[in-house]
Amino acid sequence: MEGPQVILVLKVAVGTVTALLLASLIALGFGNVRLHGRINLVFATLTLMAVLGLELLVRVINPDLFRYFPEDTVQALRVHLSFSVPSALLLPVMLYTGLRHHRRLHVALAVVFGILWTGTFVTGVFFLPHSAP
Repeated sequence: MEGPQVILVLKVAVGTVTALLLASLIALGFGNVRLHGRINLVFATLTLMAVLGLELLVRVINPDLFRYFPEDTVQALRVHLSFSVPSALLLPVMLYTGLRHHRRLHVALAVVFGILWTGTFVTGVFFLPHSAP
């Protein structure tokens, strides 16, 4: 697998888990807190698997995967990572506060996470090219 193919797969993954996130918010809007939590557990699991998989791919399996991208693509990837890494780090905290019913903290973190995830989605889907340089 080459860099542009990896980016395309990641775009599909970001779109898919974003649909799950929206479904969990819809469940919450209808008052189904339990379904909201279960969907978010799947969302977090898939998101963390994608992040860990990408890290394994880039750092261990093929460290040269993105080396030949032009500078504007590398810069777009840096901007994307500035949103996606903090959101991925916030996920376990969000799960913990939700599962422990720390509602005020959970909601406050959800606002921060929502901003970070919006940046992750926009930069990942619209800014990163998935064709060969």
